Amino acid sequence: MHILVCGGAGYIGSHAVLELIRNGHKVCVVDNLENGYKGAVHKDAVIEVGDIRNHSFLDNIFSRNNIDAVMHFAAHSLVGESAADTLKYYDNNVTGAISLLQLMRKHGIFYIVFSSTAAVYGESKRMPITETEPLLPKNPYGGSKVMVENILKLCDKAYGIKHSILRYFNVAGADESAGIGEAHKHETHIIPLLLTCAMQGSKFKLYGDDYPTLDGTCVRDYIHVSDLVRAHMLALDDIIKNNKSSVYNLGNGVGFSNKEIIDAVRKVTGKSIKCTISDRRPGDPAILVASYDKILSELGWRPLYTSIDDIIQTAWSFHANIPYYFM
Repeated sequence: MHILVCGGAGYIGSHAVLELIRNGHKVCVVDNLENGYKGAVHKDAVIEVGDIRNHSFLDNIFSRNNIDAVMHFAAHSLVGESAADTLKYYDNNVTGAISLLQLMRKHGIFYIVFSSTAAVYGESKRMPITETEPLLPKNPYGGSKVMVENILKLCDKAYGIKHSILRYFNVAGADESAGIGEAHKHETHIIPLLLTCAMQGSKFKLYGDDYPTLDGTCVRDYIHVSDLVRAHMLALDDIIKNNKSSVYNLGNGVGFSNKEIIDAVRKVTGKSIKCTISDRRPGDPAILVASYDKILSELGWRPLYTSIDDIIQTAWSFHANIPYYFM
């Protein structure tokens, strides 16, 4: 099949492109390179540099390519920034999705795998979180994703565009053979920040140690990026084979506190990392842990990377040898 990957030069998108190529698909990447790297895109994929909100740009790409389905990763995703600049997030995340869906409809493309987030749940009262939990996001980032999820459901009813919504928990790690990994231009994720501290000998700033958890720090569910993109392949096959829409959580089903992550990075790297405590970031829930029972029962997916040490080791291997195009 010929797959359009929006945001395919980013961290998760580039891994999805890699997996699609490995599975024999033809890939066209659309990315404005605001947060992505052209060098991270597999050499067998075509990359078009531009913004999906640019209607004529995107229309031209659909006109020139016989696209069968879309994977959509092109979104801003920083919780703190979304609280500080809410309109930026709704403009990019929601307007971009509407532009994409309008042109999918125009060109007769009826399958989309959508990158959503655990942030749609907010502060869930039940753990692990299932897909039936109410969507009560605590930050504009999560709110923008809920809005797109609702638009996708309406587009299914109105136009027959089938979707698979994948709600990610914390994604980490790197492909062990491809030389790609997590290297955001403005990094806020705890594992790559800690690995940078380990490499540079700098201090790590821990946001909040007064949460209602066992050690006072946030608890998160970490899923390896390679496990994540395997789920995208299964989701894509499922919506095309069965012509039905679905929603799945993607996580490991196990939570680790920030302090436990710090200790794990120290263990994997062999480096002593000093920490300072800062105030909580606005919009951060105390605990987010996934139930992946639904995707296990329906698509047969389960994580292969179940050890946090193994996940961090793949990230550390990448950070120790970051290719020039991430610099």
